[in-house]
Amino acid sequence: MNIFNATEDSPEAEELELLLVLIKDYEDKHITLPELDPIDVIKLKMKEHGIKAKDLEALIGSKGHVSSILSGRRELTLKIAQKLKNYFQLPADIFMPAA
Repeated sequence: MNIFNATEDSPEAEELELLLVLIKDYEDKHITLPELDPIDVIKLKMKEHGIKAKDLEALIGSKGHVSSILSGRRELTLKIAQKLKNYFQLPADIFMPAA
């Protein structure tokens, strides 16, 4: 696997660059990632970090407000999405609807 350790401007480096372009092109044409539900992502992050709904009260608000958001009864506001994005270090596009 010398190709991954190729020196710049070598034939191996050029081959690696070409392979990466071909792989990206293939993935763009044939692989579609599922749309993520922001609430499911938040719940997964909560589980990963051992966080309970109660722990989000300082970010989101009252116990009822947290419960409403996590159950889907209440929409995420831009302000709350921003706080959760920063808290869990998530990419912003998770909170944006697909175009």
